[in-house]
Amino acid sequence: MRRRLARCLLALALAAFGAAARAAPLHAQPVADHVWFVQGETALGSKANRNFISNAGFVVTDGGVLVVDALGSPVLARELLAEIRRVTDQPLRVVVVTHYHADHVYGLQVFKAAGATIVAHAEGRAYLESDTARQRLEASRKDLAPWIDANTHLVPADRWLTEPVTHLQLGSYDIVLRHVGPAHTPEDMVVVIPKLGVMFSGDLFFRGRIPYVGQADSRRWIASLDRMIEYRPRIAIPGHGAVSTDPIADLNFTRGYLEYLRRTMGAAARNLDSFDEAYAKADWSRYRDVPLFGVANRMNAYNTYLLMQSE
Repeated sequence: MRRRLARCLLALALAAFGAAARAAPLHAQPVADHVWFVQGETALGSKANRNFISNAGFVVTDGGVLVVDALGSPVLARELLAEIRRVTDQPLRVVVVTHYHADHVYGLQVFKAAGATIVAHAEGRAYLESDTARQRLEASRKDLAPWIDANTHLVPADRWLTEPVTHLQLGSYDIVLRHVGPAHTPEDMVVVIPKLGVMFSGDLFFRGRIPYVGQADSRRWIASLDRMIEYRPRIAIPGHGAVSTDPIADLNFTRGYLEYLRRTMGAAARNLDSFDEAYAKADWSRYRDVPLFGVANRMNAYNTYLLMQSE
């Protein structure tokens, strides 16, 4: 019995080591003057990828470093912090949370311990204090161990924003934080650096993959994309996928996808068609080859079908 237990423990240890060995360390890529980002995998979170499925970035100003989002596990946040230290010795000042989804915030505790001020929109507080957030963390401790464990905890903002637009001044840099939710989440914020023509968009558009719509209000999400387009950014860094050097086209792709969901599922709701009938009838050819279509599209369509029934 002892030998069998020892073999099981060894197998678990080797599995964890193997996952660590397969996961390449993240590397910050420059995308504009003084702006870097790290790009997560186009995949669901897993032990093998350490929940590295979202993007994060940082801006090095003459008044310190601003970080946008904190990645999906503390180990990833520590690697991002090491990348920041590789690039600059400017002090870490602020971490802006675009929204409180797990793959963007499980690394917050690392930045908090490093002395950063955490900034988020006040609409995120309800989720952070909810049973849903607690249950998600408990599940992640099992499903994503050892990267998420008993020491991983949710971190509230030090500063909860309530205004539609907030300006942060770091040295000579004006950082614009605009609340554009409710959309993907109630608290969605975008981060704009007008001086550089750069926008961090959070999960309001997903470049190179089908977005996760979930329970989002897609009508308001479309309005949020319209407000983002008004900024006419030169470069946009999405919450998932590669950096966009043609942000208007990429924002419009997500906008068009949401509109198509609403149009097809809305017609079905008005005609009292069943969801299965509506889904089979819809022409998905424009989106079928986009990564994560098979994982996300049917769920997105079903949630939109329910939304359109209620509207």
